[in-house]
Parts: sequence; C-alpha cells; structure tokens
Amino acid sequence: MSKTILLAVDLNHESSWRKALPEAVALASGGGSLHVLTVIPSFGTSLVGSFFPSDFADKAEAEARSALADLVAQQVPEELGAQIRVAHGTIYKKIIEEADKVGAELIVMAAARSEMQDYLIGPNAARVVRHASQSVYVVRE
Repeated sequence: MSKTILLAVDLNHESSWRKALPEAVALASGGGSLHVLTVIPSFGTSLVGSFFPSDFADKAEAEARSALADLVAQQVPEELGAQIRVAHGTIYKKIIEEADKVGAELIVMAAARSEMQDYLIGPNAARVVRHASQSVYVVRE
C-alpha cells in the first residue's frame, strides 16, 4: 500500500480510467489517500488562444471539475475520501507538478496501446515515467 497516490485521468477517454482507477483505489485502500487529477491541455500558441472566448479557460476548468467530481462520486468508495484536482497546461508536466504538490509517493495512469507501436507506452505516460521522482504505475488500457 502506498500512502499518497495521484491518479491521472483524461475525462474524454474512459479507457484512461476504466482499469487504472480500480487499481489506484485498491492501492490506496487501508489508509492511503487518493488524489484524482485531470489536466486541461494548453492551447499552445497565443494565436490559437485568441480564437477562444476570454472566459473559455475558466468554463473549461469548471466543467472538468464537475465531471471529475461525478466520476469520483460514482467510482470511488466515499470512505476513501478522494480529492479531485484540475490543472491546466502541458499534460505530463502538470501530472508531475501535482504529484509533487500533494506529496504523492506513487503516480497511477493508463497508457494507450498504439496500433502501430504495441510495445510502447503513450507519450504522456512515457514522459511521466522518465521525469517523475515518484514511482509510476502504468496500467495498460
């Protein structure tokens, strides 16, 4: 059992949490704490961002927070007291930042199985594995 676990999910892809979330819950059971994170990707360039309404980021964060709260309420036992976290920026960087911020000992995340590259983990999972100071538990989708 790990004491503090950060689970990273993509709310747009059930496959990012379908298998990883039960694994994280099992690992946190018996006294651990679970933080569930979703990251809203950054726009990239300011030129791209100029095409969105000025309040787009705030609305996107509010919607993500609501959807994440619903997911946690439906899928995580209430007694576990999971905390939800929403970040905005480069996905792998924000996962690592949030893991550091909550003092996570373990990061749990799913890795997509690419059709062309069945033996490689996804780009964000690979970057988290390479750069995080925590252990990373990668769950195949």
